[in-house]
Amino acid sequence: MEKLVIEGGVPLKGEVSISGAKNSAVAVIPATILVDGPCTIENIPDIKDVKVLIDILKNLGSEISCGGEGTITIDSKNIKSSVATYDMVKCLRGSYYLLGALLGRFKKAEVALPGGCDFGFRPIDQHIKGFEALGAKVEINHGIIKVEAEKLTGTQIYMDVVSVGATINIMLAAVKAEGVTTIENAAKEPHVVDVANFLNAMGANVKGAGTDVIKIKGVPNLSGKAIHSIIPDQIEAGTFMIAAAATKGDVTVKNIIPKHMESLSAKLIEMNVEVIEGGDWIRVKGTPDIHRVNIKTLPYPGFPTDLQPPICVMLCLADGTSTITEGVWESRFQYVDELKRMGASIRVEGRMAVIEGVKKLTGAPVEALDLRAGAAMVVAGLVAEGRTEVYNTYYIKRGYEKLEEKLEALGARVKVVK
Repeated sequence: MEKLVIEGGVPLKGEVSISGAKNSAVAVIPATILVDGPCTIENIPDIKDVKVLIDILKNLGSEISCGGEGTITIDSKNIKSSVATYDMVKCLRGSYYLLGALLGRFKKAEVALPGGCDFGFRPIDQHIKGFEALGAKVEINHGIIKVEAEKLTGTQIYMDVVSVGATINIMLAAVKAEGVTTIENAAKEPHVVDVANFLNAMGANVKGAGTDVIKIKGVPNLSGKAIHSIIPDQIEAGTFMIAAAATKGDVTVKNIIPKHMESLSAKLIEMNVEVIEGGDWIRVKGTPDIHRVNIKTLPYPGFPTDLQPPICVMLCLADGTSTITEGVWESRFQYVDELKRMGASIRVEGRMAVIEGVKKLTGAPVEALDLRAGAAMVVAGLVAEGRTEVYNTYYIKRGYEKLEEKLEALGARVKVVK
């Protein structure tokens, strides 16, 4: 058991380099199941979710080797099993990507329902709809999802709601299906594009990723032998941008794609924060006078739901009343009670949080209730007066690589205590 101890009140200053995207890596790694031979992936983040996925693929029969920091080679040609048990996937939200990949390769898959963070039910009805449209039969019994098809045939699929997970899963199942699959109302997130780019590098024919219509022309096999680099982590970058602004610091966030950060940059500017963009970096300079704003989380290119908890911390110190409307998950404000322990004034009304700005937050023992709520507790500790102890840090390690080391390099007073 570990806790993160933070002595707050220090403005962050300096430069920080962002790691590969967690949300991309947890989809690209299962996608290697579809490849007939070795494929090399660069810029893999050193986080818990990636380690769990690598262990799952090894258990299924993949051969995996490390080629230096952030680089792995995966050869899945000898995989024989299409079953991922609960013990394998219980800590991993992204385990449902194994369904699409195994179905695409073996025409069958058996995967336990996913675990991971608990901030609301993640329906898989759109995943099931897509698999059934491609010709698969789907059963859910005793927490196990079974999908099986004599063959997969391309078709037109309209997503009733924009779902990143379902969009990627249908892409994985469709790349080796017969004919053309069209996904309408598809998710447009950067990691959807990254997965499509990986599949194309391996020989797939996916067009339109990043728009709301994706077309996949099935191919007999994916050849491998290509090298793919994971995109920078949009959410890690956003967390550091918010931390810099909230602590009234001056931080240059490097190795990012500024376009991916536009919705956050716009809100920070609206909050009276100076944001300067370069080719692959953004500099954030905080201010003592944080303006109130209203935010609604939406699918990309809207404001990311994963940055909702950290930005809430900053709004706790704004001059007046702000609101956050959660447009993606139904119960993502569970962390609010932890912020109240630190002096925040927040009222939750369904999917809306009403935040009254206060003069300061004070350090307290708090829990990371999920991955992004954990990041919010860290930001709160950085801005609070006195000592904050963050428990359940294993959640944070699911998605942030070397977080305490990066914060220390920016001048933060943080340490891990076992």
